[in-house]
Amino acid sequence: MKLLPGMGPSNATRCFEHLAVADHLFSSLREFRPPAAAAGEWDGFCSLLEDLSGTAFDDRGWQTQLTQVRRWYQPHLERLYDGLDTREADLEQLEQISGRYPTRERFLTELTLNPPSAAGDLAGDPLLDEDYLILSTVHSAKGQEWESVFVLNVADGNFPSEFATGKPEMIEEERRLLYVAMTRAKQSLSLVVPLRYHVTQQRRDGDKHVYGARSRFMSDQLLATMDKEFQGRPESKSSRLGSRSDRRIDVNARMREMW
Repeated sequence: MKLLPGMGPSNATRCFEHLAVADHLFSSLREFRPPAAAAGEWDGFCSLLEDLSGTAFDDRGWQTQLTQVRRWYQPHLERLYDGLDTREADLEQLEQISGRYPTRERFLTELTLNPPSAAGDLAGDPLLDEDYLILSTVHSAKGQEWESVFVLNVADGNFPSEFATGKPEMIEEERRLLYVAMTRAKQSLSLVVPLRYHVTQQRRDGDKHVYGARSRFMSDQLLATMDKEFQGRPESKSSRLGSRSDRRIDVNARMREMW
């Protein structure tokens, strides 16, 4: 009722009370006096409800009722909302979906228990959270700049790539790529160097691995300009960053003892 112009909550309540007194016969609505703004639409509204109630318990061709309701609703849709194209498309889609259900009850039950999660509205402007991460290849990063940059796998085999180590000119190209990656940072730059790489195609709890080699581009002179930080288990931290032992092991003697 409140879709009609001028029909607010109080008038709708008054109309519903009139309907209840008349044993909910929709034909009695013609005796109700609507507000002046809704007078021009009242006859069509009453006719629609009378037609629908006349076949309320007949499931033969019930899908045509959706078409009937949509046609009555069309001028109100144009009056109440902007962006009609997407709303009209949603209603047409609903009309098509109704054809999949044999009864009105089945259709309303499915629609109530499993409603659509969203309407087919137009996509809005993309929004980014305050805290987000951009993943980029080095080639795609050319011309870009970010506040903080993390360069992954700065180890031989990646910088330079294992496929580029055959020719000096290709190694120089790899050096330029690393330079591009490092100079994308405005404030903070982190170069991540894995100590070991786990071997693929092993058991889930397997620990087969190979040790990574520091990139040949990371010279001692360059490392002197950076802060070193180890991330890992405490026992590994003490062994990697602690002072070296003065103990010497005669590997040749150990090997001879094995034979």
